Amino acid sequence: MPVHSASRNAWVFLLPSLLGIFLFMTPVPFEGNVTIPIAIMAKSLLAHLGDHAVPLITGLVVLSALLTILTKLLRPAFVMKSPVLQGLFNPSWLWSLTRIAGALAMVLTFTQVGPAIIHSENTGGLVLNDLLPTLLCVFLFAGLLLPLLINFGLLELIGALLTRLMRPLFNLPGRAAVTSFASWLGDGSVGVLMTSKQYEQNLFTEREAAVIGTTFTAVSVTFSLVVISTVGLEAYFLPFYGTVCLAGLVAAIIVPRLPPLSRKADRFADGRLREGDDEVVPAGQSSVGYGYRMALARADQIKGAKGVVKEGVINAADMILGVLPVVMAIGTLALIIAETTPLFQWLGAPFVPLLELLQIPDAHQASTTVVVGFADMFLPAIMAASIDSELTRFVIAALSVSQLIFMSETGALMLGSKVPVTLWELFLIFILRTLVVLPVIALMGHWLF
Repeated sequence: MPVHSASRNAWVFLLPSLLGIFLFMTPVPFEGNVTIPIAIMAKSLLAHLGDHAVPLITGLVVLSALLTILTKLLRPAFVMKSPVLQGLFNPSWLWSLTRIAGALAMVLTFTQVGPAIIHSENTGGLVLNDLLPTLLCVFLFAGLLLPLLINFGLLELIGALLTRLMRPLFNLPGRAAVTSFASWLGDGSVGVLMTSKQYEQNLFTEREAAVIGTTFTAVSVTFSLVVISTVGLEAYFLPFYGTVCLAGLVAAIIVPRLPPLSRKADRFADGRLREGDDEVVPAGQSSVGYGYRMALARADQIKGAKGVVKEGVINAADMILGVLPVVMAIGTLALIIAETTPLFQWLGAPFVPLLELLQIPDAHQASTTVVVGFADMFLPAIMAASIDSELTRFVIAALSVSQLIFMSETGALMLGSKVPVTLWELFLIFILRTLVVLPVIALMGHWLF
């Protein structure tokens, strides 16, 4: 390419990518914790919105449901002729009904009308008042700014640098490390959003997107500190988080090699099958040099800011209008089941012999927390706070953070996104992760206590 073109592409690659790294992947201190700038921006917006956040979310979700109903029943020309509006308001009938159910649950919760079990502070109230305002702000900034990370060549460079590590260990592209790092420092919802968008862009296959979405959207350091503090063991935070990282690494190696993840097709969203590794460094070339050339080639495809801005706006709108109602519907249902039925106690009962085998005190009481984490990650810590044994509280806290999939947020996000997984598959993966990480966590717990 011409010299002036190469120079232009270098700046197009470097400036947005460095800004993306700063916003999504650079740890900074904030209010006594360590987080990332995108999370600080979200928290600042949330504080600015204050009491207006919940009415705003309710209005947006009701609008989304009404436009979905209008599109499904009347198929207006202005929607059907626009690929963007079709993507926003013409999902499948299943997701349309889920969106409508989420809007209905949100209205009942906001107005405090109807069955109390829907709008109580432990079910719909928890999702609407505590979770969705944060997700709204995260989705807004992450959606708008995500192109900085994925459109300007950074993924190509990271992929070339890390493919020799990620492929043998996890059978994943090297670029998957970017998703995991952003989740670890920021929020799992950011990781789900990144994974979904890269799948839509044919950067990940069905199997890779499913594995990354369920395995590499790690829990943030900040939330992990909240969990360990809830069970009264904040003095053990460093060994606790070390245990979570170790357990997560073991699960990332084992679980994707088992069904249902191992049976996912290596097929891209456009129907093509993966043929070889697009990140393999050619013989005789360095990883850095090859990755940099791939990054410049990607930057050369950027012809102006308009397309990038448009993509960011569509990203944010898709997550806010499409995913928030799904989170409300599925998260509320899961919490209602946890609150009103013994289902999670029944599901936890088979874990009693395993907990006893691992010599975990109060095994029967601990077993009720094992599966309830599928409804919400924070519930096990709340339930464990009253257990006397420090070892048991440590194990439950580390397990809840290591299970990753919970329907009040990440699970519902994956179901509402383009990541190709079903509810049943998510539950199976949740159980497999539990079985794999529990012995690792118990071993570390016995070593500490």
